Amino acid sequence: MHKHRQSTIITSKEALSTHLALTEDEWLFDSDDPTSLPLKIPCYFLALIDKNDPEDPIRRQIVPTRREQQVLFEEHLDPLAEVDHSVTDRLIHRYQSRVAFLTTDVCPLHCRHCFRRRFTGTFQGPATKQQVEQAASYVHVHPEVKEILFTGGDVLTLSNKALEKMIKAFRDKRPDLVIRLCSRMPASYPMRIKADLIAMLKQFDSAPFYLMTQFNHPRELTARAIEAVRLFVDGGIPAMNQTVLLKGVNDEVSTLEELCNTLVFNRIKPYYLFQGDLVSGTAHFRVPLKEGLAIEAELRKRLSGLAMPLYAIDLPQGGGKVPLMQGYLSEQSGCGLWSFRTVEGETRTYPDSMAQSSSGHPR
Repeated sequence: MHKHRQSTIITSKEALSTHLALTEDEWLFDSDDPTSLPLKIPCYFLALIDKNDPEDPIRRQIVPTRREQQVLFEEHLDPLAEVDHSVTDRLIHRYQSRVAFLTTDVCPLHCRHCFRRRFTGTFQGPATKQQVEQAASYVHVHPEVKEILFTGGDVLTLSNKALEKMIKAFRDKRPDLVIRLCSRMPASYPMRIKADLIAMLKQFDSAPFYLMTQFNHPRELTARAIEAVRLFVDGGIPAMNQTVLLKGVNDEVSTLEELCNTLVFNRIKPYYLFQGDLVSGTAHFRVPLKEGLAIEAELRKRLSGLAMPLYAIDLPQGGGKVPLMQGYLSEQSGCGLWSFRTVEGETRTYPDSMAQSSSGHPR
């Protein structure tokens, strides 16, 4: 993080207690446990909390509790098997057409639901020149890779100069490589994003950039956050949002409906709604799949296709992402008809094209 920001970040329970009246569960979080994700909250994001509500949805995302130190049998520090799919130090190749590069372990904010807590906040710092060069060399000889995710940590904790060098290393090898900038910075510390960042990115015009944000609750879409994303979009960089479905944060249809419509209004495409991963110490955030599917079905009634995110789960043991939704194709009858259930629960049929063609009737 930039030096002028250090004084605006809360990193201890004692400092946090001067801003919030901590609950017993919050005080009992063992901050000395080396396996725990350290506490880290920018004062900007802290100010979004309703201090009179101990169950505030912003608070639940960022203030640790002792529940994080209750690990279930099925949970794992690396539930997506990213280590197994690492092809160089910090480069993960799980899907044929895209790779993820861990640019840094530094984040502006430590989300308590973080799925990469095996890496985040582990004081490894930004990727070294050698690590960047190794990853760039890998994509150079793997033309099937069309996209790279700059993730971490948060890529926008890097300085503009460091980010520019990193982009250049990859684009020198693969000028056609689409780069996704995966960042919580627009939500957690939007003041980082200024015109000089966008101007630097626009130098690299051989392939597009995409901004991948994470807004989990409508209150995170402040005027400053919206302005930060506007700089990207006005600069020709589309914005897409990945929301995590979180118990006690956004597991009500009305909350997600408001979030998705507000995102679209501000030119941010709701992309994914993620089911919580089986990450160690995050059971208290996970919404049961049955409830998640009911939320998805109701959202599909209320939202346009543009505003509707894809509800998806990242399967354990590196199984990859799969979509989650109620089935709408119910059966194929023996009369050349497909039977569907509508979003409202009614039944409609659709003729099989081959059956219609053989009947001799004009289309």
